[in-house]
Amino acid sequence: MASIPADQPPLTTTDQRTTDSADLPKVNATFMWLIVLATFGSYMALVTPIAISLAIKVSQIAPGHEEYLGYITGAGATASLLATPVTGMLSDRTRSRLGRRRPYLIGLTVLGVGALFVLAEAPNVFMLGLGWVLASIGWGSVMGMLNAAQADRLPESQRGRVAGLTGMVQQLAPVTGAMVAGTLARDSLLLFLVPGAVGAVALALFIWLVPEPDSRELPRSDERFSARMLVRPYLFNPRQVPDFAWNWVGRLLFMAGITFYSTFTAFFLAARLGMSVEQAAGLVGVFAIGGIAAAMIGAVGGGFLSDKLRRRRIFVLLGGAAVAAGAATMALSSGLPLLIGGALLGNLGIGLFSSVDGALSLDVLPDRETDAGRYTGINGLSGSLAQGLAPFVAPVFLAIGSDGGEKNYPLIYLVAGAFTLAGGLVVLLRVKSVR
Repeated sequence: MASIPADQPPLTTTDQRTTDSADLPKVNATFMWLIVLATFGSYMALVTPIAISLAIKVSQIAPGHEEYLGYITGAGATASLLATPVTGMLSDRTRSRLGRRRPYLIGLTVLGVGALFVLAEAPNVFMLGLGWVLASIGWGSVMGMLNAAQADRLPESQRGRVAGLTGMVQQLAPVTGAMVAGTLARDSLLLFLVPGAVGAVALALFIWLVPEPDSRELPRSDERFSARMLVRPYLFNPRQVPDFAWNWVGRLLFMAGITFYSTFTAFFLAARLGMSVEQAAGLVGVFAIGGIAAAMIGAVGGGFLSDKLRRRRIFVLLGGAAVAAGAATMALSSGLPLLIGGALLGNLGIGLFSSVDGALSLDVLPDRETDAGRYTGINGLSGSLAQGLAPFVAPVFLAIGSDGGEKNYPLIYLVAGAFTLAGGLVVLLRVKSVR
């Protein structure tokens, strides 16, 4: 890095981050497509069990106890929430011939695949829960490592397009996984291992074909192990990194809105269209197909345009506003056409916000050279916290005006829209170092 002339003031945190980003060379197409493939594989390995495989397994070993599925997925989400920032921090401090991220990508992929064996052969609910906790730690932390690898390598001019492409495959992975699982429902072993094999192959290609520099010569931290180190992966000082903090808040608000928006869709459609929840669930599947296409358009289009125009914040706001408009359309609609239109608009906004905000989060990432893994893990906490807390807040809004009768589902959609719009506004108005 170029030295600073003696007559110039020292770089601020924002100036230093901009200089570091400018120093990063452009990555080639091999890196871009392999990290997109690795993201697809890891999402498929993790999301397929959530979408269908765990439900099938629970029905086999504990028929009539569907509530166990919620306990198991909740335990896995909590484990991933706690593990991802820690593995990120540990990788930042790792010094090895293989680099900082690759040793963890290898170990966590092995853990993830091994955990899927446990899930496939689990004889009872306890072992199924243990297997899912291990799988969540493994595959969830793999995704954290892939985010850290992007922070290590991607210059600002390429972050939007990569975020758009990874956002696209994150929409494709659940559908592909569900289709594969549907053909393997009678074979418990293949039901879990085929998606895991896709993830393992994709990660193996990334690890093998994308070399990481030897990290043994990097400066080592002088910080000794202490109780403070156990909580450090989850904490940061917002005053020192205000743009990172405000983007974190914006993402938290947006993800809370999305959780409100998506959790009660089947119940809302059943109430609005006068059908059973089972019938509405089938309609949700139809919505999902069109929604995936809309989200992919938003993700890829937003990512590429934000790179080309060198603008992030306005696209983040547009994404939040599109979800808000879609949610309001659904809340106020009385027929199926407007419900479909609102759902498509909302999914377009989800793809747009997610991809461009993903690129922006790399733009404002603090201490990129020393703490990228920790901060990408902290950034992921915003989504996990929102998805964990929003369902506990939602019943308050559902009860308003219900008088013991039908739940106020339209209100929850309007609240969802308000949250997503607020998330976009926070990023637009408070993040200063990114255009």
